[in-house]
Amino acid sequence: MSAVAQFDFGSLEPISPWVEMGAYEALWLEQGATFKSISEKFDTSPYSIPSDFVPTRDALKYADLADERIRSFGPTPYGVRIHGAGEYPKKIRVAKHPVELLYYQGFWALSERPSIAVVGTRNPSSDGISRARRIVEALIAHKIIPVSGLAKGIDTAVHQTAINLKSPTIAVAGTPISSAYPKENADLQHQIAREHLLISQVPVVAYRTMPLSKTRTFFPERNVTMSALTDATVIVEAGETSGTLIQAKAALEQGRPLFILESCFLRNDITWPHRFEELGAIRVSDIEDIFANVSSIYQDR
Repeated sequence: MSAVAQFDFGSLEPISPWVEMGAYEALWLEQGATFKSISEKFDTSPYSIPSDFVPTRDALKYADLADERIRSFGPTPYGVRIHGAGEYPKKIRVAKHPVELLYYQGFWALSERPSIAVVGTRNPSSDGISRARRIVEALIAHKIIPVSGLAKGIDTAVHQTAINLKSPTIAVAGTPISSAYPKENADLQHQIAREHLLISQVPVVAYRTMPLSKTRTFFPERNVTMSALTDATVIVEAGETSGTLIQAKAALEQGRPLFILESCFLRNDITWPHRFEELGAIRVSDIEDIFANVSSIYQDR
């Protein structure tokens, strides 16, 4: 495992990423565990870490099991980021139920650079794909990393465009780093994990035992974290019931700029663009509209 022990200066004890990883896994094996229930557990004890709630013996057991499953999926080194230690991204604390641990593969330093999420439907039109590519090209020209969710459709176009341009991209997955979804994106996921940055908050051990009704919930929760990790979100194309709208809602709640392409407003079969514009989303008729509204974010850094 690539992570090394970090020290929490509020405690006399060193924090072991290995133990915390196993403890995080154990928390997800508790009856009825959700991001909300786990977050509430830490809300009542804000300076705690996962191992404060789990016996060390159990933590070590599940760390071994998680490690075995991750390594059986592929040889790419991995690490974890723990709230209260090391390089955990404090910006994700704005999420409604912020996660206490993130798995990652690749170059963590990319998460500290300017980034914007570009997301949309899994079943885009050809025009939607073209628009996503143009947005990614523009972000890269402004030295902003494009981030997406590794799903088929718009997400795949975002990541592949960045890779084709030999520029970094970040994927925030809705599945554990020990599996790939959709299966046809397995090679893309492995490439991002090796050469870019792959992030997941999804538990490795518990995931295999969960019914589909439960594993599906990891995708919208992923969108909430993706919004918090990035400086803004751009929606390229999405239907009325698209999970992308979860990220739209999260972005506004978190105080992140939300951009919606003009083409979305021109569709007669959806109403969500107008609803979100009334709530503060920004209509994008030209790509420069995005940069005009985020320039102040980067000037302050």
